[in-house]
Amino acid sequence: MTQQGLATTPFGRRTLSLGLIATQQQARAVQPEKTVHKWKIFQAITEAKDKLGLPDRAIAVLSALLSFHQETTLTAGDPLIVFPSNEKLCARAHGIAPATLRRHLAALVEAGIVIRRDSPNGKRYARRGMDGEVSLAFGFELTPLVARAEEFEALAAEVQAERRALRLARERITLARRDITKMILLGMEEALPGDWQGLHGQYLALIGRLRRSSDLSELGAIATDLEGFSAEILKHLELFTNSRDSSANESHSEHHKQNSKPDPRESEPAFGKDRSDERQPDSETRGAEILGSAQPRQGREEEAREAEEAATGTSRPSPGTPLPMVIEACPDILDYIPGREGQGASPPNWAEFLKAAELVRAMLGISPDAWRDAVQTMGQADASILVAAILQKGDEVRFPGGYLRALTEKKRDGQFSVGPILMALIGTKLKAMKGG
Repeated sequence: MTQQGLATTPFGRRTLSLGLIATQQQARAVQPEKTVHKWKIFQAITEAKDKLGLPDRAIAVLSALLSFHQETTLTAGDPLIVFPSNEKLCARAHGIAPATLRRHLAALVEAGIVIRRDSPNGKRYARRGMDGEVSLAFGFELTPLVARAEEFEALAAEVQAERRALRLARERITLARRDITKMILLGMEEALPGDWQGLHGQYLALIGRLRRSSDLSELGAIATDLEGFSAEILKHLELFTNSRDSSANESHSEHHKQNSKPDPRESEPAFGKDRSDERQPDSETRGAEILGSAQPRQGREEEAREAEEAATGTSRPSPGTPLPMVIEACPDILDYIPGREGQGASPPNWAEFLKAAELVRAMLGISPDAWRDAVQTMGQADASILVAAILQKGDEVRFPGGYLRALTEKKRDGQFSVGPILMALIGTKLKAMKGG
């Protein structure tokens, strides 16, 4: 209900716009008996503030305006004009500056949240009748909150749906990343044939597409690609499980020469490679061909290299610890590798990594005796990885030397490997990204 004597144009230099006229028209068209809960509408506007183009301070100013309306509900037919002074508004809006208050009041008017009802001199006040009731008021009219209630609630529901979809996409990515890294680590620790480092490189390329500003469509596409990649690795690992089961059955009943089970190659697709029908001599060769990366056996070369390493005292990295996974889990070690500061720098090699670990070991105050014991027990590569992990953990490890000695003892008893530490560090990064 429009009060007689209220102006439709703003005071002073403020200009009139078609948007303001449309807001006033919408307010006049609302049914007088329509009633809404003011704080529920406020909550809906808060949810949809980005879609309405309202900053946080404007929401605080709107909350202050609503606090000057005594009733909890807003009824279109009632006088819905509040007329607090700027001083009182600043106090209820958490002490914002007067200039900031005026700017955000203008934003609320431009967004069609409230209507400015200016007096002849631009002041806010109310005239009361003989009975003491307000007969005419000049200030800010709240009727648009009633008129547009359904619109605000729909926008809030849309924002909530988008937030749920984003959360679901991030959860899918987190689960796929966890599955992929653990399955690749399993393949390396079990020494299963296949280009596991190459698969890890493909994984890094996939997650390299992730950005903090990625929208829902980008996150959905990345989640789908990661889930497909995870499914391919799982199929490959299942082949070795089936192969081991078949071998166990044959060892228990060697007199049964015929096998009624179909060849697992016929039901388990490979990683994009066409399979021939000829039988393979063992599961190791079959798994290598599935990955398309079977390496020829190099027994003599391997023995020669191990003999050379034993003579020089330099341990070769274990097959279950690819350097890209180490760098992903412990990126702080890159600060101690010369020439690796820029984003375009090429990945380090093992020689550079081992040299950096020696430098970090001294910087952390790990004694030469503790370092020598660790290298002799677990090898230089794993000892260096452990130093990089201690550096990455930062203040979590108060006594690096004692920590290294304790893990060396566990390694000596066969109760420790570097894989779980790397996975824990990668998991911490995933949680931080999810929280972001």
